[in-house]
Amino acid sequence: MLVCPECQSKNPTQNKYCQKCGTSLTVRDCEECGEPVGWEESTCPHCGASAVKPILALILPKTPLDPSESHETEESDLPEVAALDPNQRYHIYSYSSLSPPPSYGQGCSVQVWDSQPLVESYLSSQLSATAALDPNAVLTDSSESQEEGLQQTGVPALAIPYQLLKDRFSPIIPRLYDAWDTPEQTVVLLEDRQEYHGLTQCWEDPDIPLLQVLSWLDQLAHLWQDLAPVGYCQSLLEASNLRVDEDGVLCLQQLYPDDPEHPPELSALGQLWQRFFSQTGRTLYGPLADLLGGLMEGKITVVEDVRSRLREFARQQEAPYDDQENNPEADPSDVEEQEMMAAAHDEKMIYATQGEDVPTIVLPMQLLSLSASGLTHVGGRDHNEDTFGIETLIHNTENPLGKTLQAKGVYIVCDGMGGHAAGEVASAMAVESLQYYFREHWTDPTILPDEETIRQAILTTNEKIYTVNLENSRSGSGRMGTTLVMVLIQDRNVAIAHVGDSRVYQITRKQGIEQLTRDHEVGQREILRGVDPEDAYARPDAFQLTQALGPRENDFVKPDILFLEIHEDTLFLLCSDGLSDGDLLEKHYEDYLTPLISSRANLEEGLYDLVRFANIENGHDNITGVVVRVKLRPNLDGTSVM
Repeated sequence: MLVCPECQSKNPTQNKYCQKCGTSLTVRDCEECGEPVGWEESTCPHCGASAVKPILALILPKTPLDPSESHETEESDLPEVAALDPNQRYHIYSYSSLSPPPSYGQGCSVQVWDSQPLVESYLSSQLSATAALDPNAVLTDSSESQEEGLQQTGVPALAIPYQLLKDRFSPIIPRLYDAWDTPEQTVVLLEDRQEYHGLTQCWEDPDIPLLQVLSWLDQLAHLWQDLAPVGYCQSLLEASNLRVDEDGVLCLQQLYPDDPEHPPELSALGQLWQRFFSQTGRTLYGPLADLLGGLMEGKITVVEDVRSRLREFARQQEAPYDDQENNPEADPSDVEEQEMMAAAHDEKMIYATQGEDVPTIVLPMQLLSLSASGLTHVGGRDHNEDTFGIETLIHNTENPLGKTLQAKGVYIVCDGMGGHAAGEVASAMAVESLQYYFREHWTDPTILPDEETIRQAILTTNEKIYTVNLENSRSGSGRMGTTLVMVLIQDRNVAIAHVGDSRVYQITRKQGIEQLTRDHEVGQREILRGVDPEDAYARPDAFQLTQALGPRENDFVKPDILFLEIHEDTLFLLCSDGLSDGDLLEKHYEDYLTPLISSRANLEEGLYDLVRFANIENGHDNITGVVVRVKLRPNLDGTSVM
């Protein structure tokens, strides 16, 4: 079977195009020159650019070699992965500098490329076949039962942890692409993260502030707490295994199993931190030096104590440095320590507590970039009644002290109704009216409009459409109208307003997808009145709108308005119901929306792919989406107020 790269549907091997969405199953466009490249080719025949994404292959012997003997591996001795591959699809790309975990025995790692990327992997086919026979064979309640189920599928033991832990620890652990056993060896294919910066490399960068280092310490301690019960703390003790992605998130290249008879102690983590500080030349002082000393000496044995001391260290930084200067017992000769304390005070730390029992240390953040893209498609209708609007104003300031970016944006999606071109008139009027209103009334780019200003903008818009309805003698259900979702952004501050059943979603790496609006329809109204959801949506009028702009006067329009603050890289999606129907976004956001958080992702292309997919899955209505990407960076001067 061939898996379509666009809609993920399965096709017979002989198909040249996806039977569901029409995507080519033989060629794709080169990312460099745009010319067609066969899926089986590793380089573009037109421009010579690489056309593949390398995969890390761990090749591990079934029988460990005698550690007392020398077993130096030359490149000429490394096996051709395709010779070990049951499907003859993986080929050497380059030789890797990474080593498999020592406890796995003498092995090697290489980068490979997949010459049959659309063919279902051996691992995936094994899991699919087992699930078809017994849906509970793999997805069971307990980890032990899940492990037994995976063993029954034929998944190699060394690959099972990646499969078991993928949901809980994504994106910290790498994706498992494929795995298989031969009589002599095990081959495990993982997402290759060698292009990520190593933690040591980041640590020694003099431009990285102490607060970022403390954030990584806290992430390591938190991971230790989570990996200890499953026996993979050793993964945190291999310096080359610790990677940092483009957004500063700590990631692992591989999983290193603990010795079950002698699992690593927390003191080993302290020793690793000590080496990092020594190698990078960063100075240890005060509570941080005491923390590492207590860890290495075995006086601190509980992870929560480590994290608590890190939080206490942060609180101490909030104390004015003047207190130390006025202390008559302070040693005036200790200039370096005083300077470090002053720097620590300047770099104040905050906490992000949402979703965790224990606060995670993070940096004060400020806006790095604000970008957006919109797309509308007629879908399964004969005309398009949807309209969207995007207005972004960016102001950059640069001086010898650094760069500052201020931004504000107005983002709108409207889904019109009324028929005979009335729907598109109403939605277009709403977008134009709201954009004009905020140009006139949002004059201070440093302050987000308040709730009353936003409500008045919506009521003014409703009045304009309602007046046109009266002038045109439209009445009752014949009156034109429109739904509305709107997002206003001022740096990290966000206001969301809506009327009707168009929606706003928020997507982050930590929290996944969250619907921020509640549909104004009969079914939701009944649920709010205490009716059981199943009964509420059994009504024939369950999806009938209870609010819209235009059909009725202002007394009947009650917009919902929400304010929030952004603390991490975030993607907002505004959409009409043609895109959100059937829980399409909740089911597929990880494939189509989460990747767009990355600054390397093209918003226009990503939104195009999503709308095309929605046309395949839903396709009965107009489809409109606006994606807004907010990227943040640490505020190194510490002046930002959270």
